[in-house]
Amino acid sequence: MCLVLEVSRGGFYTWLKRIPSKRSIENQMLESEILQAFEASKKIYGSPKITRELHKKQIRVSRARVARIMRKAKLRSIVKKKFRITTDSSHKFPIPENKLDRDFKPGILGAVWVSDITYIRTKQGWLYLTTVIDLGDRKVIGWALSNTMKAADTVMAAFKMARKNRPIAQRIIFHSDRGVQYACNEFRLLLEENPLIIRSMSRKGNCWDNAVAESFFKTLKTECIYQNRFVTKEHAAIVVFEYIETWYNRKRLHSARDCKINCVKNNKEKYYF
Repeated sequence: MCLVLEVSRGGFYTWLKRIPSKRSIENQMLESEILQAFEASKKIYGSPKITRELHKKQIRVSRARVARIMRKAKLRSIVKKKFRITTDSSHKFPIPENKLDRDFKPGILGAVWVSDITYIRTKQGWLYLTTVIDLGDRKVIGWALSNTMKAADTVMAAFKMARKNRPIAQRIIFHSDRGVQYACNEFRLLLEENPLIIRSMSRKGNCWDNAVAESFFKTLKTECIYQNRFVTKEHAAIVVFEYIETWYNRKRLHSARDCKINCVKNNKEKYYF
C-alpha cells in the first residue's frame, strides 16, 4: 500500500498515531450540528439557511465552511424544478388598477395582503389551493383547498379565513392577479363589505406584479408537492396542511424575515469556529 500511494512506512505509522487536529474535531462537531439542522428542515435548506440556523444556536461559522462540510457529507438541498404560472384572465369583469406597484415591503402587518391560486395533481383529480399572504411577515394567513375553481370555494373561502385570523382594522391593499375568481362580482362584493379594503390587480401578463404570491407557490411546489405522489386528495390535503401550518408559518427561515439571534443568558456563544 505504501508503494502504491508513494509514502514511507514511517510516515504511515506516524499518521496512524497522530492525534486529530483541533480543526478536525471542530469539523466533526459542526457536521453533526449541520446534519441535525438539515434533517429538521426536511432536507430543504442549503448552506445559507443552515448557517443561519447555526448562528441562532450561537455557533459562529461562515457559510463557506458550512458549504464545504455539506459537500463532503453529500448533503444537498432538494433539486429545484421549473414552476409554470397559469392564470385565467379571459373575462369581461372590471379590473382595478395596480395600487401595490411592486411595493412588497410595507413594514407593518395588515397593510398589504396578496393572493393567488395554484393547482395540485392527485390520482383522484386536481385540487386547487388558494392562499392569502400578509406582506408584513410573509405568513399564509388564509388558505383554501377545493375541488372546484368556483370563487366561493377558492378566493372567498381563503379571504374569510384571513379576515378571521387577522381582523382588518386599518386601510389595507388586497392584491391579486387578474383571474376571473378575483374579478367576479361575488368576490368584489365581499371585499366591498369593508370600506378599508383597497382592491389591486397585476398588469396583464405580468407575473412580477404578484411576485410574493408566485414565489410562495414555487417554494411549496419544489419543497413539498414535487416530493410526493398523491394517490388521494385527502393525502394531498394533509401534506399541504402540515407544510403551511406547522412548517412554513412556524419554522421555515425566510430571506425577507428578520432572523435575529437570541443571545443566551450568560451572553456567551456555544462554540467559536
